[in-house]
Amino acid sequence: MGTENQTFVDEFLLLGFSQDAQTQILLFVLFLIIYVLTVLGNLLIIILILMDSRLHTPMYFFLRNLSFADLCLSNSIVPQMLSHFLAKRKSISFWGCVTQVIATLPIGCTECALLAVMSYDRYVAVCKPLHYSTIMTQQLCLLLALGSWASGILVSMIDITVAFCLPYRGQNTVSHYFCELPALLKVASADTYSTEMAIFAMGIVILLAPVSLILISYGNIIATVIQIQSGEGRLKVFSTCGSHLVVVVLFYGSGIVNYMQPNTKTTKKRDKVLSVFYTVVTPMLNPIIYSLRNKDVKSAFRRLAARITFFQKQ
Repeated sequence: MGTENQTFVDEFLLLGFSQDAQTQILLFVLFLIIYVLTVLGNLLIIILILMDSRLHTPMYFFLRNLSFADLCLSNSIVPQMLSHFLAKRKSISFWGCVTQVIATLPIGCTECALLAVMSYDRYVAVCKPLHYSTIMTQQLCLLLALGSWASGILVSMIDITVAFCLPYRGQNTVSHYFCELPALLKVASADTYSTEMAIFAMGIVILLAPVSLILISYGNIIATVIQIQSGEGRLKVFSTCGSHLVVVVLFYGSGIVNYMQPNTKTTKKRDKVLSVFYTVVTPMLNPIIYSLRNKDVKSAFRRLAARITFFQKQ
């Protein structure tokens, strides 16, 4: 049947990871644990930073933004994924799919920019410590945060516009666990080359440019740290940088592979696994790596716990 005689789809069927019932139950338990840890970890970071004045610094201001973004991203994807693990028919309406893309893609793009901004903050703190307070002013921090959100929204809106200008007729089975643009393009009823090129160009802006800035920042940090006389000081900074770079590799690496490779009409299992890293795993890891291992955050948590205990005794 010609595409001109096919009706536009009103829903998509998401295949997810597996059709085996036992595997889906195991995946449900695993992702439920990850989701709970993600929500609790990011909420804790946001509350601690808001309530403790000692954490009202540029670094924790950006961390609060990152935790908020992680929380939004996780809540936009994981609850639906969990419900689909237990459902026989894994469907989402066309407009529900559009809504999910609008909810997830801007946040993911914003995180790309935020991680670059956070690396710049660490570069200034380590390489220009005497000028840190004069460079990282409140006004600059606010502008960098607003710029991250604005760039994430702008880039994603371009991607979303070009993707949903395509017709979707007949074929509505998406081999993925959520509505992600590369997977949706595979079921579009038109040539997607120009759309792929537009998404590739936006990927250069929001993926390759930030990761380049991050690598430059950490390269300068490492060069500065090597000159530190104290072995303990070097070890501490290298440990922190190493942890941050692990998150960068997981987040940007998986995102670059999924969004900046030639599109084919089949979704490989690898693509879905890679998506898990930047949609599920890194939102859980970010609070642990960037905050909960930090001495200042641990102290803030103890102060908050002591305050709660005090009020309970009153």
